[in-house]
Amino acid sequence: MGTLLGNVLDTNGDVLRTFWERKISSGVQTEASSGTTSKVKVDKLMINLICEGPHPFSLVEQPAFRDLLLALNPQCKVISRPTLRNRIDGAANQLKKTLVSHLSKVTYVATTTDCWTAHQQSYIGVTAHWIDEETLERRSAALACQRLKGSHTFDVLAGALDDIHCQYRIRGKVVRTTTDSGSNFIKAFSVFGEQSQTEKAESESDQDSSEDPQAVYVDTLSILEQDSGLEYQLPPHQRCACHLLNLVATTDAAMAEKNNDTYKWLSRAALGKCQAMWNKSGWSYMAAEIVEDQCKLQLIRPNQTRWNSTYMAVERIIRIIQEKGEDAIRNVCEEFKVKMLSPAEIVFLTEYCTVMKPLVTALNILQSETNTHLGVAPAGGLSQSFCQFKTTWTERADIIEAGLVYVRQHLDQVAEAAVEQVGQHSSDEEDFFSSMESRRSQGTGELDGYLACVSNKMDLLNSFPHIKNLSVKLNTGLPASAACERLFSSAGLLFTAKRARMNSANFENQLLLKLNRKLIN
Repeated sequence: MGTLLGNVLDTNGDVLRTFWERKISSGVQTEASSGTTSKVKVDKLMINLICEGPHPFSLVEQPAFRDLLLALNPQCKVISRPTLRNRIDGAANQLKKTLVSHLSKVTYVATTTDCWTAHQQSYIGVTAHWIDEETLERRSAALACQRLKGSHTFDVLAGALDDIHCQYRIRGKVVRTTTDSGSNFIKAFSVFGEQSQTEKAESESDQDSSEDPQAVYVDTLSILEQDSGLEYQLPPHQRCACHLLNLVATTDAAMAEKNNDTYKWLSRAALGKCQAMWNKSGWSYMAAEIVEDQCKLQLIRPNQTRWNSTYMAVERIIRIIQEKGEDAIRNVCEEFKVKMLSPAEIVFLTEYCTVMKPLVTALNILQSETNTHLGVAPAGGLSQSFCQFKTTWTERADIIEAGLVYVRQHLDQVAEAAVEQVGQHSSDEEDFFSSMESRRSQGTGELDGYLACVSNKMDLLNSFPHIKNLSVKLNTGLPASAACERLFSSAGLLFTAKRARMNSANFENQLLLKLNRKLIN
């Protein structure tokens, strides 16, 4: 235990000193007369230190740490480990109440979800995203990282996700949930998710075209006893665009070897030699020193679970050849006893980087949370990117017209909904139809006025309320589930091998407090 504290103080001594000098010396000592206020502030700072460190709860019981606090403030009373845990539980519960209150004021919400396994334990993570209707800026929050026991079947995932949506009271507000292309997630949304307009139209046409079936007598009691599974209600599904592009760059690109023997030979020979260098460089520190001495850079080892990793690894080798010459790689190959890349193989790797670079750029753009919107390509320029181009982002007139029709249909739906509310309070038939016509013309006029404006800034939407509402609804969803991957990255730093015995609820509370600190403040 003393070694643990020594490591904490040695590695984070300056951080702790600055932390307590600024927070406690300026805050607690000036409020020493009001012991209640100072104690609340110290407890809050202690929770922040433990959750953001991350540090073990036993830190507060170490004699050296207590001496540090008492030296800064002799009147400070350090809480015990059980009390600290209770305070963290209370802070997490208050955080969830704050999130529920904040999300109650939001009209449209999008979520991302995925599964994660660490130390023989499985978890489901969920993040929420919405657009501030005043500033038109995206906001995000981590909702859950709950323990998931048993097999990850579609119904288990559907039940867990639906429970989280209900817990934060956003079940009817989620416009889209983004996941990867796993078969269990796809089936969960196909069984329990909302049907898209295309699927509804197809099902209706199939019912109309089918012949009238003959009457069949069924036991009513048996129908009522069956579990239909309708207790789970999931929003529309969005497959992760980054995951699909990664499949294009890996699985689909590998299929090109079947069509061309020359490409197959060059690909396997070049990437095989690269793989041999990657393996050797990661085996020992001596091999890494050889690479650094010869190339002044380290080789990047690809990882199948990381997007763009193969491109980054190949691009590093090409960069070394271009900056240090082929002799640098040749010397490394001689030390590793690997055959040197031939001129044809170097040309192949260079062309590989050239071809894959647009996909890498697209993946980097789609992974963003703040500046990326789902949008709808034929929607006449309603996303942030298309707001700069409106109807000039494509030269195909049929696509532009389809986008304008799509927008007009949604504006008409908004007008009809408003007319229904008017009709409930009006009995005059002439006033009812005149109101319907005026509201439809108002929506069409907004679209014409929006397209006629020269400005390409997002603030322009504030002048067109119906267009703005539609834009927020369509662009709330995220094209990728990278936000959930970032949640798991933070979870991995917290849930280490030495802390594998941590309770799942305690782990989730610390993670949510760490990720949502900006939202709380």
